[in-house]
Amino acid sequence: MRFKNKSRNPTTIRCYPGRRCSFSVLLWSLVGCLLLLNLYCFIFEKNAPHGGAHLRINQHQHFRELEEVEEDNIQMPPPRKRSARAAKRKPKRPTTLIEEFLDESSQLRHVFFPGQRTAIDPRRSSNDTYYYYPGRMWLDTEGNPIQAHGGGILHDQRTKMYYWYGEYKDGPTYHAHKNGAARVDVIGVGCYSSKDLWTWKNEGIVLPAEEHNETHDLYKLNVLERPKVIYNEKTGKYVMWMHIDDTNYTKASTGVAISDLPTGPFNYLYSKRPHGYESRDMTLFKDDDGVAYLVYSSEDNSELHIGPLNEEYMDVTQSMRRILVGQHREAPALFKHEGTYYMITSGCTGWAPNEALAHAAESIMGPWETIGNPCIGGNKVFRETTFFAQSTFVLPLPELHGSFIFMADRWNPADLKDSRYVWLPLRVSGPVDQPLEYNFGFPLWSRVSVYWHKRWRLPYRWQEIN
Repeated sequence: MRFKNKSRNPTTIRCYPGRRCSFSVLLWSLVGCLLLLNLYCFIFEKNAPHGGAHLRINQHQHFRELEEVEEDNIQMPPPRKRSARAAKRKPKRPTTLIEEFLDESSQLRHVFFPGQRTAIDPRRSSNDTYYYYPGRMWLDTEGNPIQAHGGGILHDQRTKMYYWYGEYKDGPTYHAHKNGAARVDVIGVGCYSSKDLWTWKNEGIVLPAEEHNETHDLYKLNVLERPKVIYNEKTGKYVMWMHIDDTNYTKASTGVAISDLPTGPFNYLYSKRPHGYESRDMTLFKDDDGVAYLVYSSEDNSELHIGPLNEEYMDVTQSMRRILVGQHREAPALFKHEGTYYMITSGCTGWAPNEALAHAAESIMGPWETIGNPCIGGNKVFRETTFFAQSTFVLPLPELHGSFIFMADRWNPADLKDSRYVWLPLRVSGPVDQPLEYNFGFPLWSRVSVYWHKRWRLPYRWQEIN
């Protein structure tokens, strides 16, 4: 039974058994806690090295800006004049933007491959310093175009430097036979070093081609693609894996080279078909526990294979899984965020650009789930062509939580040495926008988003953010 209390005592909250404290005391206690918290934050910010707390605030604001959708519409040029007789005989359909991209005589050539006047040049001091311009020519510290195509980046803890390895394609483009793909003779693997991911010094060709020995894997008329380098703490060696092939792409193997230094020279060891299967587009991924994995396109590029390397990183083990079977994906680029593995892949359309897809897995060995196109911004054609580029690597930025750099190549099949680099901010956050293939037992993956920007940069002094 409840009794009505006729006396109106002050509102009280029981703090301890047998004791009462007024609401005003509790209120002032909360105010005191807030003041102490504010004082702590002030002292922390004052004593933070290089203004670290302020940088964190700026970081979040900066990436909110990068996540804003930036549209980019390209006006199609007027159709070329044709004679009335020719037009009547065979009406010409309108050309597509992809066809304009592949046409070396297109009036839009300067849009996809801007000239040297607009190049990213670290030798010039201007308001454009530290800004990335996807698709523009990118010069090294000597003023020469960077030659590191299909490459990847190693952050070396010993030297505190970034090393960018890639295909050195500074030679003439030609076709080995009438129906052959455009190619450049093998020159070797180029290496560039940087402290800020924007100013790159040419460290030379760290794995050169073989000029005369026609039986060597690195003979100049063969194929060397997509070199990746990781460091082995146990052996103290830098280990390079790459796609090795012949002119007709029938060898379909991986090659291995090692070096004592990140700047080489690398000593080429051998090539093989990993796990006994064809291997073409490939990449390496080194996990947090030090185990490294090889991922490669196989079975005529109809599926990907993934498996761990041995402790020395110089061979595969017997363990292997087939993933994305029947999906015809290539150009894999793996990364990890908060315990989940992500991968971006490309379709198989030769030098022509196509739609990227993102995939996710709880275990690197799978199963892998396709979670949709990661590209945001530009326009529909931009998104369906990965901004006229193809994935090659995703670079983690540990100082910027959930942030990465998506690295891609904008191939120029008319002049492969003039192929460009498309670097864009990548974020992992929010729900995916494509229905999952499975109903139960799979987590709700975070969305992988690659944002298009004509001009962007990392937060100021981003390396100082901890």
